[in-house]
Amino acid sequence: QVQLVESGGGLVQPGGSLRLSCAASGVTFSYYAMAWFRQAPGKEREFVAAIRWSGDWTSYANSAKGRFTISRDNAKKTVYLQMNSLKPEDTAVYYCAADMTWTPTTKRDEYDYWGQGTQVTVSS
Repeated sequence: QVQLVESGGGLVQPGGSLRLSCAASGVTFSYYAMAWFRQAPGKEREFVAAIRWSGDWTSYANSAKGRFTISRDNAKKTVYLQMNSLKPEDTAVYYCAADMTWTPTTKRDEYDYWGQGTQVTVSS
């Protein structure tokens, strides 16, 4: 019914920037909220950011606030995560998620669809 494919990950030095993309297919975007989660080795998957498809509501984890920006392009069926001032603790696999709801949640078990993830490594 829906596929999510992340891209844009890579190796970057501390203080650098990356822009992640999540391309969606088979989704009725009017009814889906989108989010980014991340999972570091040995850690549970944690919330990073979320956005309504209307674009009038966003939410960020405290660790991401002020550094990361979530956005979307409905014409391209794509959600982005602009990550600036990256820190080593940002190193993780980043996952795109979709949920058929108006207001996104921060709980991973409430999202219906997931991408396969893209690796982000922040190291000097």
